Amino acid sequence: MNGAGNLMDFLDEPLPDVGTYEDFHTIDWLREKSRDTDRHRKITNRSKESIWEFVKSLLDAWSGWVVMLLIGLLSGTLAGVIDLAVDWMTDLKEGVCLSAFWYSHEQCCWTSNETTFADRDKCPQWQKWAELMTGHTEGAGAYVLNYFLYVLWALFFSFLAVSLVRVFAPYACGSGIPEIKTILSGFIIRGYLGKWTLLIKTVTLVLAVSSGLSLGKEGPLVHVACCCGNLFCSLFSKYSKNEGKRREVLSAAAAAGVSVAFGAPIGGVLFSLEEVSYYFPLKTLWRSFFAALVAAFTLRSINPFGNNRLVLFYVEYHTPWYMAELVPFILLGVFGGLWGTLFIRGNIAWCRRRKTTQLGKYPVLEVIVVTGITAILAFPNPYTRRSTSELISELFNDCGALESSQLCDYINNPNMSRPEDDIPDRPAGPGVYMALWQLALALIFKIVITIFTFGMKIPSGLFIPSMAVGAIAGRIVGIAVEQMAYHHHDWIIFKNWCRPGADCVTPGLYAMVGAAACLGGVTRMTVSLVVIMFELTGGLEYIVPLMAAAVTSKWVADAFGKEGIYEAHIRLNGYPYLDQDEFTHRTLATDVMRPRRNEPPLSVLTQDSTTVEDVETLIKETDYNGFPVVVSRESERLIGFVQRRDLILAIKNARQKQDGVVSNSVVYFTEDAPQLPASNPQPLKLRRILNLSPFTVTDHTPMETVVDIFRKLGLRQCLVTRSGRLLGIITKKDVLRHMAQMMNQDPESIMFN
Repeated sequence: MNGAGNLMDFLDEPLPDVGTYEDFHTIDWLREKSRDTDRHRKITNRSKESIWEFVKSLLDAWSGWVVMLLIGLLSGTLAGVIDLAVDWMTDLKEGVCLSAFWYSHEQCCWTSNETTFADRDKCPQWQKWAELMTGHTEGAGAYVLNYFLYVLWALFFSFLAVSLVRVFAPYACGSGIPEIKTILSGFIIRGYLGKWTLLIKTVTLVLAVSSGLSLGKEGPLVHVACCCGNLFCSLFSKYSKNEGKRREVLSAAAAAGVSVAFGAPIGGVLFSLEEVSYYFPLKTLWRSFFAALVAAFTLRSINPFGNNRLVLFYVEYHTPWYMAELVPFILLGVFGGLWGTLFIRGNIAWCRRRKTTQLGKYPVLEVIVVTGITAILAFPNPYTRRSTSELISELFNDCGALESSQLCDYINNPNMSRPEDDIPDRPAGPGVYMALWQLALALIFKIVITIFTFGMKIPSGLFIPSMAVGAIAGRIVGIAVEQMAYHHHDWIIFKNWCRPGADCVTPGLYAMVGAAACLGGVTRMTVSLVVIMFELTGGLEYIVPLMAAAVTSKWVADAFGKEGIYEAHIRLNGYPYLDQDEFTHRTLATDVMRPRRNEPPLSVLTQDSTTVEDVETLIKETDYNGFPVVVSRESERLIGFVQRRDLILAIKNARQKQDGVVSNSVVYFTEDAPQLPASNPQPLKLRRILNLSPFTVTDHTPMETVVDIFRKLGLRQCLVTRSGRLLGIITKKDVLRHMAQMMNQDPESIMFN
């Protein structure tokens, strides 16, 4: 007898790779959760057996905090290095420090003893390229030479960036946030968070930002931090072997990324919760907080800005805001919402054109052309020539007595005797009017060029360009309100709060509110946006104006379309992402399930009458990710569900390790295999890989409920039954197709499994 007595269930030993997923597939959150619970139960039971096992259980419990500590340290260090390198390379386009070429302009003049307060940005050690090459600082020749070298450096940096991305790490382009959102929702994109991507993204981010393109480093820093998180996950089997646990770490890493990008640890945690995470338990909240704290502390230790602060935009305003100012703040919110809508529609149209036409075949040429146009148009205007971060910093600044900026060229009253920090409103001088014209041109330039820049094959963030657009618009509005208040202080709206000789209006505050409004209009963030803005600037008492602008911009932008820029890019790329919008259509599970009418019947396995050859043929002829197991084809009574990958691995291993398994061996999914005559080939028992509790719904379940189940439980598929009899299957892809159909979109745009 070759019976059940010596039947080897070779799966008593865990199989390598069983329970893992292929590239571009969705994970099964429920299975990952139950596997982690089993692992935890085993560790807890073993910990009572000996001291060593108890120590191992403690190490397992602490591994999460260790991973967070490592993520915080590495992402903080990388952010500091990126900040310092960007400063130096941005200044390299204009000149070089003779005393030490690795110093940026500011660092070069710090070390100089010959710098005067009036000309604090001029020192003999720092020379522009024309001065270094020809000895002349003024004149048309020097200007043209500086102009030419500025464009040349910009082209060199961007060419290097796009070449490195193309050759070594194609996944290092873009901001990375749409893909991070998709990965955190349970999708697998192998290599997206790999070591090469981390290395190339860090290097090319410096090059791309330094080239002067209209992009920021904040979004890509979230991708860099998530790469760090993925790197450290591989050190601990608890995270490397469980995709659900890995995503908890990546959520915390995203928080650390925003923490170092803006110097906003609490804003980072809220950003991860509001914007990128799909599953965010309380435990992840604490760990995100810890990772963000360590990352911010590390960045502060490096002190990349040299001002002992975490951020470049730290401001201190000395005047409160007044209720009447809510009107311009809300108008800035409206502008932010309109700009967000314009940007999303324009950028998505351009990216779609890139995907569907010849344009997409020449990514290097596209980057070179956009960089060339940006550099040629940016150099003549002092507000677009400098880095965008410095521009925003200047726009946020209040005009104190020590400011030498053109924006602070007001006409002073000689009789004025007031404390240094409380300068009254004054009439604008010629410098301010000149600056307003330049800012208006800079605004138009930024609005147009950012649409074409975001989405190119280089690392490109969106936070800083969006804030720049809002800050320019805000500063222009702020100066206009300030001059109105000065010249018409007897008007009824100014009478109550603006006395002659008082400091009533702070134009820098309007710039801050405008920046928040535009960033909110593009990304549709609200809570995290306000917290990031006040952490970024230190303007704690201006929360109400920021909230008013953020909410207004979201309302206005949502009136034209619910999607933020990241959701729009997810849809454009066809990632299987179930967003949190309500599903309001009255359809049933039977309308969506497959097989439909006129389609071949569902591919199933039976519990005790399918041979190995039948299984292998089914796998070869179909590309389904799994198969329902039924009692028999006549009854169609459901037993469970088995994954395609697990079947392939199990049969392959059985053929290698188990004697007598041949093509006509019967596959058993039952608890016990029956007694078989000796002449029969050795059976194969695969009960261990069978999921005995697949999620099922009846055929009359409303799709609203089914969508909710998929969203909240993170299912890959769900079986449809009637009275215990199998009717069909609904996969995540079917749900997404159905939702696209209901919104009159192309259902085939969901191109991944």
